[in-house]
Amino acid sequence: MLDKAITTLLFDLDGTLLPMELKSFTDAYFKLLAAKAAPYGYEPKALVAAVWRGTKAMIQNDGSRPNEQRFWEVFAGELGDKILELRPVFDKFYAGEFNGAKTATRENPLARKAVEGAKAAGYTVILATNPLFPAVGVATRLGWLGLAPEDFACVTSYENCSYCKPSPMYYTQLLNWVGKAPSECLMIGNDVREDAFAAIEAGLSAYLITDCLENAGNDDFSSIPHGSFAGFMKFAGLE
Repeated sequence: MLDKAITTLLFDLDGTLLPMELKSFTDAYFKLLAAKAAPYGYEPKALVAAVWRGTKAMIQNDGSRPNEQRFWEVFAGELGDKILELRPVFDKFYAGEFNGAKTATRENPLARKAVEGAKAAGYTVILATNPLFPAVGVATRLGWLGLAPEDFACVTSYENCSYCKPSPMYYTQLLNWVGKAPSECLMIGNDVREDAFAAIEAGLSAYLITDCLENAGNDDFSSIPHGSFAGFMKFAGLE
């Protein structure tokens, strides 16, 4: 049962609201992205390697500049500055062809019910997705659930964040924006380290969704409330 001190629910997206097996989704995403870039002369293997390096740079970001800037610095450093001319092409990709990656995800009819129910119950609802994608890419994935950025009080993306999970500073920065104390916030996610341990280190409470659990370190999470998405709905009184 939710602590009465909780006023704010933070939902992760991939593997939480949106069920998926991360590797299958990533493979589908990169295949589509490579196909988009190929006509411009970019070889798929080099492109994907550059995306991974840019992603690693965002994960290691120290708060000194937005993740967006950090990504494009490293991405262009790998592929050459000419790639910067394709930024509008990539933006169109995330609003268009990226929809093809939906095949690597599953339906979750409870996602919209959880968000709408939480808001109706008076909670502030935040989409705390790891800010590795542009806002348009986040909006596209939300659309697969029948949701939109406007359904949330705040949505994190690579444009508005300068930290990433699993840094506890990601949560600290986010809560500073929305004016919430960690003690009044519950993070709901599927990754033991990124969504639970990091949030708890930042002072939040956490609930782990186990339907698509990510636990690369095989960590013991028995002390953290956990269960299926349906179980969370019951836990939060949102059935």
